[in-house]
Amino acid sequence: MNFEQARFNMVEQQVRPWDVLDQDILDLMMSVKREEFVPEAYRRLALAEVEIPLGHGQVMLKPVIEGKVLQVVQVRKTDKVLEIGAGSGYMAALLAGLAEQVTSVEIVPELAAAARANLERAEVDNAMVIQGDGMQGWANNAPYDLIVLSGSTPVLPQALLQQLKPGGRLFAFVGEAPLMEAQLVTCTAAGVFKTTTVFETIAPVLANVPQPERFRF
Repeated sequence: MNFEQARFNMVEQQVRPWDVLDQDILDLMMSVKREEFVPEAYRRLALAEVEIPLGHGQVMLKPVIEGKVLQVVQVRKTDKVLEIGAGSGYMAALLAGLAEQVTSVEIVPELAAAARANLERAEVDNAMVIQGDGMQGWANNAPYDLIVLSGSTPVLPQALLQQLKPGGRLFAFVGEAPLMEAQLVTCTAAGVFKTTTVFETIAPVLANVPQPERFRF
C-alpha cells in the first residue's frame, strides 16, 4: 500500500474540505505517520475516514475530527499541554509537533504502554504518557495552557478546569449521544470560564467521566 499517497488523500480529500485550512496543521498531518500509531490489524485503514478500534473499548477519532480539533485550539509553540486519553499516542504526537510540552494521561495500562512505544518510535521527545485517571488531570505539571480531551464527557470535570492557567483553553466533546458539542472553554480569570460551541459531532466516551445530575421524581 502506498501510504504517502493515502496520507496526501487523507489531508486533501478529508481534512481540508472540513475547513481545516491552517497550513501548519495540514503539513503536520502529512509528516506524522498515522499508520505507525494504529494496531497492526488496522494498518491499511489508518488513513481512511473511519474510527479505528484500539481495544479496551477505545478508538482513534477520524482524521477530520483530529484536524478540526487542532485548528480550534490554536496550539502555540510555548504551550504546556495536557491531553486526556492518550489512545494510540497519535494526537499527542500532533500536539507535540505544535507545542512546547505535552503530558498525556491514559487510564488503560496497555494503551499507555503502546502510546509510549509509538511516540518513542516516532522520535517524539517532548511528549510523555502517564498511566492514570485523566478525569483527575495531572496536577504534578499543572497549570496548563491547553487541555484537550480526546473523547467525550457528559459534563466537564471540575478537576480539569482547576488545572487551567488564566488565559488557558480547554477543548472537550461535551454531552451524550445523539447530541454532543465540541466546546472550547477559555479561562478568562482565576475561576472564571467562557464556553464556545465550535461544532457538533459524536465522540467515544472517556473512562470515569463525571455524570450529570438527573432529575428524580
